[in-house]
Amino acid sequence: MSAILDQAAMHWPHIAPLLTEPENEEGYDAKVEALDALLDMVGDDEDHPLAGLAARLGDIIEAYDEEHRPMPEASSVDVLRYLMESHGVTQRHMPEIGPQPVVSAILAGKRSLNWRQICGLSKRFGVPTDAFKEPYRSEHHR
Repeated sequence: MSAILDQAAMHWPHIAPLLTEPENEEGYDAKVEALDALLDMVGDDEDHPLAGLAARLGDIIEAYDEEHRPMPEASSVDVLRYLMESHGVTQRHMPEIGPQPVVSAILAGKRSLNWRQICGLSKRFGVPTDAFKEPYRSEHHR
């Protein structure tokens, strides 16, 4: 075990900066750059000697993102509107939902998507069904 610790001590000054949480945007950008380089080396090889380091660095970056760049909550209608706009789809061309008046009612918040519609939209746009899950609302907002 001593030989392993001796090796770790010898390389630690070079590895330690990768394993600390970024303190600012510059540190974050440096970690993203390091992860990109690591992923270029590791590729899809889960047995690569640096695969664990890439995974840990990814976890550190994700934690920073969650704390400093939280994703805004989006309703299923917001997600649907975004997907329709980004794919150039009109209300008339949404067979996963139904005829145009049904699509219009959903976009206006007068109707909710049902499970069949959600599954169809998920398949069409290649997004998880959870993308259409309504954001959390506290009891007094219900």
